[in-house]
Amino acid sequence: MSTETDEFDDRTLRQRIAENPRPALLWLAGLVFLLALELGSIAAAALRVGEVARFTLEGVAAAPSWLASVVADSLGPISSTLTFVVTAVVLLSMAGVLVKWLFVPFSIVDRLGIELGTGKEDVLERTIVTALVAVVVVALIVTPLGTLVDVVLSWLRQGVEAVSSLQTLTSRETIPNEGYQAADGSWEGTWLGLSPAIAWAIRVAVVYAYAFALLGWFWKGYNIFREQYREADWTPRDDSINRFRNHYWGIFGLVVVVAFVVMALWAPVLGPTPAEADLYQPYEHELEYYDEELEEVASTTYGEANLDTRSVGGDSNVGLMSYDQYDRFHPFGTNQDGKDLFTFLVHGAQVSLVIGLLATVLMAVVATALALMTAYYKGLLDLITVVASDSIMSLPRFLVVLLLSVLFMEAQHPIATIYDGGLLLALIFAVTGWPHLWRAVRGPSLQVAEQEWVDAARSYGQSPLATMQKHMSPYIAGYMLVYASMSLGGVIIGVAALSFLGFGVQPPTPEWGRAVYEGRPYVSTASWHTATIPGIMVVLIVTAFNALGDGIRDAIDPESDAEGGDAGASAGAAGGGG
Repeated sequence: MSTETDEFDDRTLRQRIAENPRPALLWLAGLVFLLALELGSIAAAALRVGEVARFTLEGVAAAPSWLASVVADSLGPISSTLTFVVTAVVLLSMAGVLVKWLFVPFSIVDRLGIELGTGKEDVLERTIVTALVAVVVVALIVTPLGTLVDVVLSWLRQGVEAVSSLQTLTSRETIPNEGYQAADGSWEGTWLGLSPAIAWAIRVAVVYAYAFALLGWFWKGYNIFREQYREADWTPRDDSINRFRNHYWGIFGLVVVVAFVVMALWAPVLGPTPAEADLYQPYEHELEYYDEELEEVASTTYGEANLDTRSVGGDSNVGLMSYDQYDRFHPFGTNQDGKDLFTFLVHGAQVSLVIGLLATVLMAVVATALALMTAYYKGLLDLITVVASDSIMSLPRFLVVLLLSVLFMEAQHPIATIYDGGLLLALIFAVTGWPHLWRAVRGPSLQVAEQEWVDAARSYGQSPLATMQKHMSPYIAGYMLVYASMSLGGVIIGVAALSFLGFGVQPPTPEWGRAVYEGRPYVSTASWHTATIPGIMVVLIVTAFNALGDGIRDAIDPESDAEGGDAGASAGAAGGGG
């Protein structure tokens, strides 16, 4: 950092950057360059996020009408209309809270010059924001404004789609590995005429090099912020980072988790075969190979080729790091259906990550909100939450998850069809898992609620929401991060167990637990890899999340001894998360 620290205390971050912009601009230029290399992939990801957002908004918008139709069948039109109005008001109120939190950093009541009590001001603020949201919704529905917005979004989508077609550094087209070996021994269709194994290995190396370069650049950005723009020369976070650096068990967990996340994010690229052709629609895509009997290049569908490359023991086996008769390279061999096992596993990692993150985020949000509210208000709210959490925790969690999964799937509920049951599992794990996280952070929440700064905030008339957000949530954030990371590993192994039993993610969506189940009959044969490798992957990633949680816990605890990181290995490996 430059000159005297005291000069920085009264300046905003924008002012500090304006006085010394060179380091920030150089870092930003490097970030833009790295992101430009993957601009097509970023645009494609934005399209997927947009589709999810559109689906969510359409579902929320249809909720009042759906509930009203359900009530109308049993209670009549008056009850139906009342249900519609109540549901719409509740949804608008929730939208108002979200809009206020994300887009309205100032107080509308203060800007209007209205003076009321603190509690009444909060209610009036939320009422005004909700009314504004309602006006916007009505305008979009009954005026041409909605049509105009649709046109603009359509143009925007077309532009993003055009950008998403751009070739990127890590795309399959940049370093193709699919091809065939000609009669003279040369390879056709692969990158630079290399063998599929080498071309695939280079592409994997490029993907991980890019991912770690991007992470390293973000770390450099943090160091630039710390040295050039931070108000203080030292913060407690510095000691936490130093302790984590010396926690080798936590470092192991971090490396494996990062490798897992990269595998999930770049799954379409890392697989030696395209998933759409090999896993989802094998009879609608063709591959070329050199037919030695006909001495010419022939073609066949992936489905027909997979029938000849199944790993079912005996002579029918394509093992690790081997080619099949169609010159396709299989680093982990093939499964019992003849599909590439590595492609199956990397796309299964994507499924596990999506389900695990969604369930864990929902659990963490509910647990954090309840922990802060029960610690702040105590009394009846705390009692009700204790009873509810104890009731849920008293039931065997896995059996409850299994029961709910079977119930929704047998009823053919629409939610059970989304992501082939993945969304349903995420919601079930969230509903049954929040009490565990709430219990884990309840103690720290009660402790911080008794601190002097919280009492001072109350006495100065600060709203309860602002007090919980500014003065209480930062205190429990570290604890939540630790227990949430461990819970994520528990969700992953729980999903794998359900899929093993046939009640988890359904085909054709790949899932690790189902791979273990389907390969189980061949463990004692030459095709042992069909079940053993997916099983090792499940154990490794769950262990890694627990190790990462142990490392973060010891890093944020000032009383912890960083040299004792190895002692937590056995506990981390044994745990399965919340």
